[in-house]
Amino acid sequence: MFYHLLYPLSQDYGALNIFRYITFRSSVSFLIATLVSIWWGKYFILFMKRKQFGQVVRDDGPESHLKKAGTPTMGGLFILGSILVALLISGNFFSIPLLITIGVTFSFFLLGFLDDYLKVLKKNTDGISAKGKLLWQFSTAIGASLLMTHYDIVDTFLYLPFMKGPVIDLGGFYHLFVAIVIVGSSNAVNLTDGLDGLAIGPIITSAASLGIMTYVAGHREISGYLFIPYIESAGELTIFAAAIIGAGVGFLWYNSYPAQIFMGDVGSLSLGGTLGTIAVLTKNEVLFVIIGGIFVTEAVSVILQVVSYKTRKKRVFKMAPIHHHFELMGWPEPKVIVRFWIISIFLAIFAIATLKMR
Repeated sequence: MFYHLLYPLSQDYGALNIFRYITFRSSVSFLIATLVSIWWGKYFILFMKRKQFGQVVRDDGPESHLKKAGTPTMGGLFILGSILVALLISGNFFSIPLLITIGVTFSFFLLGFLDDYLKVLKKNTDGISAKGKLLWQFSTAIGASLLMTHYDIVDTFLYLPFMKGPVIDLGGFYHLFVAIVIVGSSNAVNLTDGLDGLAIGPIITSAASLGIMTYVAGHREISGYLFIPYIESAGELTIFAAAIIGAGVGFLWYNSYPAQIFMGDVGSLSLGGTLGTIAVLTKNEVLFVIIGGIFVTEAVSVILQVVSYKTRKKRVFKMAPIHHHFELMGWPEPKVIVRFWIISIFLAIFAIATLKMR
């Protein structure tokens, strides 16, 4: 909102013209989200401890995780709160891509909050049923996809890394494709959120990669030079990505091993859905498989485990998601976390490098 208040005054006060630049507002967004998250997180953790709103640990997980029971959860509340503050100060709310992304984030936030409410307050480890979650998620994602095409923000063509132009027109199947990307991203991040700091690291690297993609896609000259689809107002999503990075850094301040707070579904479902939506709005749906490679691997490990056990009565991994497999192999939790972070950083840099490989 400060952008809308201050930028119009730039004609009288030349210094305020700096609010015109996405790079400046993204920097402000990052700094504000980081500081607010660190400041608010401290009091949020104290509040959750006072109310005894702690994590409910499933008894079918690794035994070493039983000691985590009672650790404050629902940290996604102050992550999303910090992002909102940053956007209110730096965001341009005339940007339809930004508004659509906020809408998806808010919807998945409500879903995650309700799920955490059932788990934490009602002590129901299952929360909302899988069918109920998927119905909510797909309804939101398809609604977002319809808005994207209605306002001509994106076309229905599929773009692939290393190729200069569109590959195929998905036509009416595009909305289902978009829904699968957004819902898959949301649930994959949710599955990754199993160790201290494991999910927030790849969230930060993914947001950084997508932030670069949004800036490029929203710049007519740069996108043309790199043979990337130009998306009007997509540059405003750079500010959203910067806010995610900042809030993620602030959350990691408390979520690093040993965690003082967990993200909860309110954070993982909403942030995963947000990243998926940004990938769609920048026509990087396929490249997002590389950017979010850690999330994809975690989700695939669960699918393989379930399919293998149902069809052959044999397990592929000692336990799924795959981070538990490495734990049971004897890797200390911090080693699993940091190695996954390293892989995530490598994948993010590789994804950015593909911008010139077209």
